[in-house]
Amino acid sequence: MVSNFRKLVRRADIFALIFIVIPTAVSVVYFGFLASDVYISESRFVVRSPDKPAQTGLGVLFKGLGFSNAGDEMAISREAVLSRDALRALEKNHAFSQAFQRDNISIFNRFNPFGFAKSFEDLYQYYLGKVDLEQNSSTSVAILKTKAYNPKDAQTFNAQLLSMAEDTVNKLNVRGRQDLVRYSESEYDSAKDYARKSALSLSQYRNQKQILDPEAQASAQLQMISKLQDELISSQSELRLLQNLTPQNPKIPILQQKTDGLSGEIQAQLAALAGGRNSLATNSAQYQRLILESQFADKQLAASMAALEQARNEARRQQAYVERIVQPNLPDYPEEPRRLRGILTTFILGLVAWGIARMLLAGLMEHKE
Repeated sequence: MVSNFRKLVRRADIFALIFIVIPTAVSVVYFGFLASDVYISESRFVVRSPDKPAQTGLGVLFKGLGFSNAGDEMAISREAVLSRDALRALEKNHAFSQAFQRDNISIFNRFNPFGFAKSFEDLYQYYLGKVDLEQNSSTSVAILKTKAYNPKDAQTFNAQLLSMAEDTVNKLNVRGRQDLVRYSESEYDSAKDYARKSALSLSQYRNQKQILDPEAQASAQLQMISKLQDELISSQSELRLLQNLTPQNPKIPILQQKTDGLSGEIQAQLAALAGGRNSLATNSAQYQRLILESQFADKQLAASMAALEQARNEARRQQAYVERIVQPNLPDYPEEPRRLRGILTTFILGLVAWGIARMLLAGLMEHKE
């Protein structure tokens, strides 16, 4: 029994050495002597958009062609800052990699200390650990942080990335404005061509049919027919009177000829007005269709002209822009690593692991007994 207890104590001492003493000692050596000081430069900015009235149909089009809201712009700025293109810009003349390969940086923190990480992708994965862009959801303020082992490097890289975020927003605005104006100009050209073709078709129809306005011409013909009918009635009355009173009157053949002529003229006018393929009634339907097409084309042209003018006015406005709130600072004190906290965390975790190991060991010994 005593022998087993001594073995348990001896094993507990071994576990204390493994889980507490050795990890804590390593932590003290690393945080106390090996870990390099990390300087963090911070800048803050917000993406603003000018105040706009309620969106119209064209306003929705702006959004579809690239004019997004500030939240979208912020997300795009984050993607740009954390992109490989951003690293390529920082790595010009190997500025980024050289800044993190200096001899005064610990081999545990230095990039490629043993010469195995030679690809750009290796450098990019290292870069992601040194840059962060987060957004405060309540204030919409973006916080850009860059870490380096030299204060000036941290500030320089932060300033470069902040300029990249501004350039990204500006490029999106320029592209959106160009696309919008180009689309509106295309719509205007199409409407103008349609209006020209509609007017030409109407003009050709008028020249071909020799009709200026079927409704006006029909009204004039109806008046003429009415007058001819009045004259026919008068002639027929006079003819019947002469036939009844003086059947041999020499004026009867003349009146008969006149009435026949009037009847023929009335029939001809009626045929021109409402009968046959070339009548005014037949031509009026085609004419009305051409008139409606021409009116619709004119309205469409006017609407496209207004849309083009509005697009040009919107293109002159700055849709979104980066407003700097805090410039990149030059840190004068290393914020990382937090040495004391790291050592205490290692000690506490080791203590917890040692306690669990002792409980398991005691349970095993009790089970054997």
